[in-house]
Amino acid sequence: MIKLLLILLVLFFIIRAIGMYLNSRVPQNGINESMYVDINGTRQWISIYGKDKNNPVLLYLHGGPGASTSAYDYAFTRKWSDIYTVVTWDQRNCGRSFDKAQKDIKLTKELMMADGLEMTKFILDHLHKEKITLLGHSWGSMFGASLALEYPEYYDAFIGTGQCIDITENEERLYNAAKQWAKGDEEGLKILAKMDLSNNMTLEFIKARNQIMKRYHYDMMKDKTDYNMFTTVLFNPYYLAKDYLSYVLNYKSSLMPYLDFDFNVLPEFSLKGKYDYQIPYLNINGDIDYQTNYEMACEYFEKVNAPYKKMYVMKNATHGLLESRSQEFSDILHQANKDLKEQ
Repeated sequence: MIKLLLILLVLFFIIRAIGMYLNSRVPQNGINESMYVDINGTRQWISIYGKDKNNPVLLYLHGGPGASTSAYDYAFTRKWSDIYTVVTWDQRNCGRSFDKAQKDIKLTKELMMADGLEMTKFILDHLHKEKITLLGHSWGSMFGASLALEYPEYYDAFIGTGQCIDITENEERLYNAAKQWAKGDEEGLKILAKMDLSNNMTLEFIKARNQIMKRYHYDMMKDKTDYNMFTTVLFNPYYLAKDYLSYVLNYKSSLMPYLDFDFNVLPEFSLKGKYDYQIPYLNINGDIDYQTNYEMACEYFEKVNAPYKKMYVMKNATHGLLESRSQEFSDILHQANKDLKEQ
């Protein structure tokens, strides 16, 4: 029995090594690398993948804050690699950028904006570009929009998906929608009772909001993924066994620094009243996204002043559109890239 287990274990690591090798290959005329970058006194991790180094560069900003996707995001970001050199970044103190020494450092708007600017400058210098495109999902859409508004000289376009506009009103709209969903549903009303809007930064609130969206089929991953998550994680070319171990051991800290944001700080990323962009503004949103309210994103979009703007809508899609319908998202991004070139 032990011999059989050892054989299976060896086979597992051989298969993993082959998958990692295949995903580690550098495309002809392209790039495939990962590294730690010194950002504001911390080591922050990025990966870079593209099929043609002459393509424009896109910086993907993950959600959360703190919900690093680096364990699997190459499965969907590489679908963009024929038109962009894609940089993925584990933001401060999450994913592969997690550092126990930072556990007492509060995440503030000033700190995150400084990180974003410094990372942008590094990418421009490292890849010899004058500007880059920002693509932000969820929290990353607020972060990315804030960078685009503050430092437009470094970017050629902003693309928001699962676009969040204002965290306070966002939770209010979700709560009001959930009241309608839960009418006559005793179990749903019990979950709703745990959603205290006056204290919506707590883990209890976040768990309740996720439960109620799942109950009524508006949850982020209602459509699962259109790729195999197990093999994606297994063949991740950037993660060694020790990285996965750290990911698991530091799960609460590395995936939820959202809870380290001061309630009075996170709303400072609100985009309300901030409508004037000096670069193109694009959105790719799901029309039944309540985690970041789709209606709010549409209302904001109508008020945006930009050299060019366009909204792309994924029908019957929730917040997990990047993962659950990655091919459809990629097709839209390709169209958006074409539309931008034609302007």
